[in-house]
Amino acid sequence: MLRIILVSTVLLALVACGQDNSAKQQDTAQTVPKDKAHSQVNHKDMEHHDAQQEDGHEPHADHGDKEHHSSTTSDSHEHGAEHKDDEHHSSGKSPEHTEHEEHKDEEHHASGIEASHADHNDHEDKEHHVSGNNADHSEHAEHGDKEHHAKDQKESHSGHGHEGEESGHEEEGTVHLKPEQLKAANIVVKPLALTEVAARIRAPGEIKLNAYRTVNVSPRINAQVIARHARLGDEVIQGQALVTLSSVEMAEAQGLLLLADKEWKRVKKLGRKVVSERRYITSKVEYEKSYANAKAYGMTESEIKDLLNQKRSADGSFKLVAQQAGRVLHDEFIIGQRVEAGFKLMTISDESVMWVEAHVNPVDAGKISIGNSAEVLFNEQRTPAKVIQLHHTLDEITRTTAIRLEIDNKEDRLHGGMFVTVFITTHDKSKAIQIPEAAVLRSPDGDWQVMVEQDEAGEFKAVEVKLVGVSEGVAVIQGLKPGTRVITQGAFFVQSELAKSGFDIHNH
Repeated sequence: MLRIILVSTVLLALVACGQDNSAKQQDTAQTVPKDKAHSQVNHKDMEHHDAQQEDGHEPHADHGDKEHHSSTTSDSHEHGAEHKDDEHHSSGKSPEHTEHEEHKDEEHHASGIEASHADHNDHEDKEHHVSGNNADHSEHAEHGDKEHHAKDQKESHSGHGHEGEESGHEEEGTVHLKPEQLKAANIVVKPLALTEVAARIRAPGEIKLNAYRTVNVSPRINAQVIARHARLGDEVIQGQALVTLSSVEMAEAQGLLLLADKEWKRVKKLGRKVVSERRYITSKVEYEKSYANAKAYGMTESEIKDLLNQKRSADGSFKLVAQQAGRVLHDEFIIGQRVEAGFKLMTISDESVMWVEAHVNPVDAGKISIGNSAEVLFNEQRTPAKVIQLHHTLDEITRTTAIRLEIDNKEDRLHGGMFVTVFITTHDKSKAIQIPEAAVLRSPDGDWQVMVEQDEAGEFKAVEVKLVGVSEGVAVIQGLKPGTRVITQGAFFVQSELAKSGFDIHNH
C-alpha cells in the first residue's frame, strides 16, 4: 500500500513538473519578444537622444526624450512584474526573492539611464566650456583690438600735436617780403603819429525825403478816376500825364470856355469901330476868366488848346500831370474811384538828393554850424553829407535838437525811413592817429586791421584796430601806439600774400 502511494506521488510530481516546464517555455517565448522590443525602444531612444545632443537641441527636447524613455521603461517593468508573479505562482518562488530580483533589474536600468544622462551632461559641459573659451578668446581679441585702436588714436593725436607745433611757428601770422617784392608792389611803410584833427559828434539819424523836391498829385475839384498812366516806383518827367479824371464841374467850365472863346473871336473880328467899348472889354474878360477857370480846375495848356481848336469835346475829362521829375512813391487809388478835391493820388519825389535828420543834445548842438561836414554810416558804407539847417526848438519827447543834413543819393541806396549813424565834424580840435583810408582793410571775420612791420625789415603782421571815422580819404584809428610802423600804401598786396601763405590773419 505504501508503495502504491509513493508511486502515485512520484507520478503526480512528474506530471506537475511537466506542466511547469511547459508553462515556463510559453512564458519565456512571450517574454523574449517583449524584452527585444524594450531593448529596441531603448536603443532608439538613445540614438534619438544622441542625435539631439549632436544637433544642439534645447534641454526641453531632451527632457521629452527622457519622459518617453521612462514611460517605456515603466511599461516594461510592469509587464516584467506580472510575468514574475506568474512564475512565482508556477515555480513556487517566494515573493521576497522575486521583488529582490525586480529591484536589481530596476537599479540596473536606472544606472544605465543615469550613465547616459551623465554622458549627456558631460557632453553639454564640454560644449559650454568650449563656448566659454571661445567667448573668452573673442573678448580677449576684442580687448586687443580696443587697445590697438587706442594706441592708433594716441599716435594719431601725437602726430596731430606735432603738426600743431609745426604750424605754431606761423601763429604770429607774419609774412616776409624781399626788398625787390616791396619795390615791385610799391609798398610804403611809415610810423604812426598823433595829429590834430577836428572833433566829431556821433548821433543817430533818419533818412527823410527832400521836401523841397517832393510834390503831391491831387485834384482841385471833386472828380472820378478814369485812367492811370503811371504806377508805383515809376520814374516820371516833368509834364508827364499821371492820371485821367472826369468831373461835372470841369464839363461846365469847358462849355463856358467854348462860348467865351467864340464871342471873343467875333468881337475881335468886328473890331472896336463896330462894337462898343463895353462889349469889347466884357467879351475879352469873359474869355480870359473861362480860360483861367478851366486851367485852375486842372486842364493843361495843351488840353485847352485842343478844346478851342475843336480837336476834343467838352466832356469834362482832364489829366493830372507831374509837376517835376522824380519817382512815384505813393499810389493809392483805383479806377472808378470818386475822389474829393485835395485827395492825394500820388507822391513824386526826386531822391537824387535826400535829407538826414540827426538828433543831438543841446550842448553838442552849440558846437555845430551850418556848412559843417559830416558822414552818414549805413550798412557799413560811409557817405559824405553837409549840415544845411539847425532847428531852434527842442523835440518835445526826446528833448534833443534836430540837425538837418543834405546827402547825395544818385546811386539810390538811401530811402526815406532808414535809420543811420551820423558823424558831424565840429570846430573843436583833438589829437588822434590818422592813416590813409586805403591802409585800413577788412579781415575775413569783418574786423578792421592794418599791416604792422615787425622787428625784421620786410616782415609784416596783420593787427586789428578800431576805426573811429573816415573823412575825405583819411581814417582815424585807435589801438596802436604812436611810432608803430605800418604800411600806408600797398597794404592790400601784403594781406593777399598772407592769405596765400595760409596764415590766420584774424589776429583777435
